[in-house]
Order: sequence, then structure tokens, then C-alpha cells
Amino acid sequence: MNAEIIAVGSELLLGQIVNSNARFLSQQLAGLGINVFFHTVVGDNPDRLRSAIEIAEKRSNLIIFTGGLGPTKDDLTKETIARHLGKNLVMDQEALESIELYFKKGNRIMTENNKKQAIVLEDSTILPNNHGMAPGMMVDIGDRIYMLLPGPPKEMEPMFLQFGTAALSKQVKTDEKIVSRVLRFFGIGEASLETEIIDLIEQQTNPTIAPLAADGECTLRLTAKHQDMQTAELMLDEAEGKINARVGQYLYGYDNTSLVAELMKVLKEKQLTISAAESLTGGLFQQELTSFPGVSSVFKGGVVCYTNEVKEKVLGVKKETIESFGVVSHECAKELAENVAELVSADIGISFTGVAGPDELEGKPVGTVYIGISIKGKQTVVEKLELGGSREANRTRSVKYGCYYLIKHLQESQKAN
Repeated sequence: MNAEIIAVGSELLLGQIVNSNARFLSQQLAGLGINVFFHTVVGDNPDRLRSAIEIAEKRSNLIIFTGGLGPTKDDLTKETIARHLGKNLVMDQEALESIELYFKKGNRIMTENNKKQAIVLEDSTILPNNHGMAPGMMVDIGDRIYMLLPGPPKEMEPMFLQFGTAALSKQVKTDEKIVSRVLRFFGIGEASLETEIIDLIEQQTNPTIAPLAADGECTLRLTAKHQDMQTAELMLDEAEGKINARVGQYLYGYDNTSLVAELMKVLKEKQLTISAAESLTGGLFQQELTSFPGVSSVFKGGVVCYTNEVKEKVLGVKKETIESFGVVSHECAKELAENVAELVSADIGISFTGVAGPDELEGKPVGTVYIGISIKGKQTVVEKLELGGSREANRTRSVKYGCYYLIKHLQESQKAN
């Protein structure tokens, strides 16, 4: 089965929102053994949508639409598809009752146009919307399937997971099991990673190897197909082994994890507490850390020390250190890490000081960053980065590197013991 995803909405073409639905659906469809060969985005225009449908029908036997199921006049997806397929639109009583209940629970008055959201294609399989109002639907016509899903990800994603996958699984005629594994790398660029394993990528058949880049990280998605699940897993193990033999030192986790999630695991396993002193990152490290429930067991507190005055008076950085070396320096990062750990009685202190941009600071170029790591009982380490990019990118990458270096030093400490 070959699929095409058509996202409907002028706001997508205007760049007002990102088409995250296509990425989510592609990932989910791969797990069902369904190939996605095309992504299409079309505005709220019936003629252009009809043209996109006609093109998709020539090359895909599963067409999934997202968006255009709402109550307003520019929500025209199901109307356009109904005319194209020669189908009637009918009121789904269960969906209407669900919408009425939605307004009743919110103590809001339901306007007449909201009833439009309960209108569906006749003879379609209804996909309930437990997180919004407009239901989804699936129509099977001969050798082609049309699936309509709402646009908001908070509605579309749970609907597809709860009802869409089950509906499609019945249509996929294969005994093959599909198993995927995502390898997550940090500290190596996408181009360098691909260069190291280019022959494996070029020779891929089963498992397949798909490189991806996201937010300063690199990932490889391995996908194996086999009738036996255990055999498919072994195929992934073999492929991963070949990759790790070349770039395994950069591998930090699997699937949907993140650097800060892996750091949380290490801290909890070792029962260590952490504190942070942040200058250029402005509290971003602490924000990432405190997004996890139960973080109070490892995070003691921290200081956003954006000015020299706070660095000196709150965190005790020596005045002569700043005068002699500047705040963007190895020496300042070292004192910040050590002093913040002492200030809140934490096992670990981490500091971030540098030049986020857009201008130089203390004669140092944009992207110059020092990360101090003070671990109780160990010698303080300071890592220097020379990043490039926007102000926000430098701040985000600094936090990721902080997590990465901290994990690395904690693992090395364990090996030494």
C-alpha cells in the first residue's frame, strides 16, 4: 500500500503553522508497513484541492487528508471529497451528540454552524474524536482508501492512534511484521555521520537505514521487515552493531528519548543532585530539566546570572577573575559551577557562560561558550564550544552539549570507580 498525505489549510502555505501532522503520520504509517511517497499541502480552495486529489489518485492507493473539517466556510475538505467521489453528506447523530456534550461541559452556547462538524460522508467508517469535536472518517472505494482527519495535532494524533491504525491494519494485506528502532546521536554532524556509514546506507535493503537531523542532533531510523518478530529484532541488532562499530561513541539513546531525559535517568540512578548557574542560556537548562515530573529528587535549584553583579554578589565569582579573564572564560565557568553547587548543597554544579549573539563580547566571537562541570569529589572540568548560528540556536545547542558532557563525565567517573 502506497500512501499520500494531503494537508489542507492556507495557514500552512503562509508559514503560520508547521505541518507536523505529515511527519507524525509518516512515522506511524511506516510502522504499519505502508509506504509514504508524497506529502502535499494545499490551501482552502476547492478547485486546487480537487486537483490535488486527482493527482494523488494516479500514484497512491491510500490518501490521508488532515484539516478542513471545522465549522467555518473555509473548512471544505469533506464537501470537496464528497463531490469528487459522488457521495452524499449525512448527519452522524452520535457525533452531533458528542459535540453538544462538548459545549455543555464547557458551559458554552453551541452555534448553529458547529453542527456542520457532525456531517460525514455516507457509508464511511467513523473515527471518533475524543479530544475535540469533528470526527474523522474513512471511505474504502475499490482499490483506494480515503481517510479524513482533523487538523489540530492534539485531536488528530490520538484519533489516528486509537482508531485510524486499527482501521488501516485491516486493509494491509501482509504477514510481514515491521519493527523500527531510532538511534539518537550527538556530537557528530549529519554530514559526518552519513560519511562514516555511507556504504551501509547505499547497500541497504532490509533493514533500511534512514538518516534524519533535528535540533542539532542526528538520528538513524532502522526498519526491518520479517514474518517473525524475533528475527526482525535480530536484523536490527545486526545493523545497529555495524553502525556502532563506526560511530557508537556518539550514540546516547533510542527512539523518543532526549539528552535531558537521559541525564535525568543517570542522575536518578546514581542518586545525585544537581544545580545550575546560567548566563547565556538564561535558565533554559533549568527549564528543560524541570519539565520532567519527579525532578525535585535530583534538582536542588539554580541561578540565572546574566549580569556581572549577580555573578559576583550571588555566586561569589572573584572580581579579579572577571577583570583578568572576563566572564566568557574557562576561569569564570569553573567558579560558577563550583560555587552554585556549594550555594545549594548539590552534588553537581553546571555552568553556562558565553556569547549567544548577535554581537561579540569581550572580543570573543559569537558562539564561544564555556560549560563548567563540578562533580563532588572530582576535579572540575570546563568544556569550550565554538558554535555558529543564531542566538537561539547557540543557546539551545549549549544546553544540549551541557547534558551530553555531563552524561559523559558521570559515565567516565563510574568506570574509574
